[in-house]
Amino acid sequence: MISLSINKLGKKFNREWIFRDLSLEIAANQKLVILGGNGSGKSTLLQVLSGFVSANEGEVIYRLGDKKIEADHLRKSISLASPYLQLVEDFTLMEMIEHAQIFKPFLKNLSAQDLLSIIELKEAKDKLIKQFSSGMKQRLKLGLAILADTQLLLLDEPVSNLDRKAIEWYKHLIGAYCKERMVIVCSNAIAEEYFFCEAELNVMDYKVSAKK
Repeated sequence: MISLSINKLGKKFNREWIFRDLSLEIAANQKLVILGGNGSGKSTLLQVLSGFVSANEGEVIYRLGDKKIEADHLRKSISLASPYLQLVEDFTLMEMIEHAQIFKPFLKNLSAQDLLSIIELKEAKDKLIKQFSSGMKQRLKLGLAILADTQLLLLDEPVSNLDRKAIEWYKHLIGAYCKERMVIVCSNAIAEEYFFCEAELNVMDYKVSAKK
């Protein structure tokens, strides 16, 4: 199982520190929410933890047991759903699912057809992604991330663009597929996004030290 050590992490844009001196241990299978308002830096922190953005200070260390996971192998262990994650707009839904499956197989040997059924978009399987509503795109992003066979799931504001029915669908997916995984969620304090998290970090707590 994956565990995570964050040691004196800091990130800045130009001369402004977004966060600094952030240290935290996240155990295998732990569920953590990163809280903060718009522009607070929580999404930036999630991108640093994912390895897509580099930190200016400190380090992020993932371990599998006692062995450090190198960056080249880390991406195979992470799945991510976020507003800034782009889908291939010229793919049909089915093409997008099959394309994603090539790089990251689905949990429990689910097939592309299984995933199509789980995200409840069967009627749109031959529709181009660019013709999707924002809610449909969010369902697809969440489905691909949550159902990917990865040990670490990163979610940035997961209920964005979801209606009430879709939020209940999201909560069901979390309950059904995330018990034995580390999950880190970014949220603007919307409880339905992180109802399952037992630990929290407020990125604003790392703004004071950023003035050093």
